[in-house]
Amino acid sequence: MATTRNQKYWKNPDPWFFGVVILIMGFGLVAVSSASAVLSFRLFGNNNHYFFRQLIFAVAGFAILYFFTRIDYHIFRKWSRLLILLAIAFLATINIPGLGFTVGGSKSWINTGWFFIQPSEFVKLAIIIYLAAWFDRKREAESNFWFGIVPPLFIVGLALGLTVVQPDIGTATVMAVIIAAMLLAAGTRWHYLGGLAVTGILGLWLVIKSSPSRAARIVTYLDPNLDPLGVGYQINQALLAIGSGGFWGYGLGSSRQKHDYLPEPIGDSIFAVMAEELGFARIMLLVLLFGFLAVRGIMIAKSAPDRFGQLLAVGITSWIGLQALINIGAIMNLMPFTGVTLPFVSYGGSSLVALCAATGIILNISRQRS
Repeated sequence: MATTRNQKYWKNPDPWFFGVVILIMGFGLVAVSSASAVLSFRLFGNNNHYFFRQLIFAVAGFAILYFFTRIDYHIFRKWSRLLILLAIAFLATINIPGLGFTVGGSKSWINTGWFFIQPSEFVKLAIIIYLAAWFDRKREAESNFWFGIVPPLFIVGLALGLTVVQPDIGTATVMAVIIAAMLLAAGTRWHYLGGLAVTGILGLWLVIKSSPSRAARIVTYLDPNLDPLGVGYQINQALLAIGSGGFWGYGLGSSRQKHDYLPEPIGDSIFAVMAEELGFARIMLLVLLFGFLAVRGIMIAKSAPDRFGQLLAVGITSWIGLQALINIGAIMNLMPFTGVTLPFVSYGGSSLVALCAATGIILNISRQRS
């Protein structure tokens, strides 16, 4: 198949995928507005500081989404190697003195002087593009461990390693599950996947074992009340918010926990704030939207015109769906707490812009569907 195609033969972008993304982004703006009101007033003297910043990020993200919707996704196949190398170099710049910035104990940010950038959010997309191009270019690569699986894993492993040493275990976990999903989609043999899974679990165990704080998170997951004022404080406050919201919630804007009780109310804890305000019945609609988005993304992958498009759509869908699952599962203590944000909902420009770029790519794939 040619790598370019006359746009007059392209179809319209998938309206369902696009519509759900817009709904979730709209919900995210409302969530940030509500969850950030107390924090904004305490730090900046007005209730809408974070909301207006997120609105700017959303407008920029939507422009990027539209731009990527119009660009033939096959161009990324050609530049996949350069993109992953640039992404890894970008990720490494956080170690430059005066440029890297530490938030919450992780040196994951670049301070530009005007705003902060989290390189790992863009690395996720670069990993997806690189692996999709590799398995499209190297036919039968998934059946050859040493020459088909190890070389790309070495490259993406560099990005994974740089993220672990920040340390940002939550983001590294998301990268790992994206890689696993793409290996599975590429048709990698099960015994290879099993061996890689065992290796990954052992590596994760060593990372956890090397840090008392990480080990404490596992213990807290098993018993949240073991240290309610220490390492278990955030998850206990999150569970309190979710539980007190009941079936219908206190009402939008009426959260108690966002009044400096729940850490990161606009970040990884935003789902708990919204569950408290909206209640189980209404917050489940958000969960269903993420589920529908995942199903629609897989449908786009199945109708993609080539293997590269299929793998690209699977990778992007896995990123959005699995990160949402990890965030919601962790904040409800269904899995160990990781600190990852909720896609399209949590505050953050890097995450929103990167996700919008990925959405534009998957919509472009849908425009060329078979």
